[in-house]
Amino acid sequence: MPDNCLFCKIVRGEIPANKLYEDDDVLAFRDIAPQAPVHFLVIPKKHLSGPSAVTAEDEPMVGKLLRVGNEIALKEGTPHYRVVFNNGAQAGQTVFHLHMHILGGRNMAWPPG
Repeated sequence: MPDNCLFCKIVRGEIPANKLYEDDDVLAFRDIAPQAPVHFLVIPKKHLSGPSAVTAEDEPMVGKLLRVGNEIALKEGTPHYRVVFNNGAQAGQTVFHLHMHILGGRNMAWPPG
């Protein structure tokens, strides 16, 4: 894990997070700047810089991200939600560690602003 990656520091316990779920592979925590009433992130503990870094060997982990995100959303009372993966700075990625946003609890417009 890179020493300077914010999410790797959260995985290592160096930076606190409001954790919703954790196992050997993934970690889920509330976003510190929520854009919806329900907004949390699900990340792999393995460092990947973003969606474009995912390989065939990572496919089970990406499926697990989706499953865990859905389970947490349902526990949060949010059966309708948006899933967002940003890939690269131009797409809005600011932390270069693969992460999935789950946003819900309000109506979502399309296309997004």
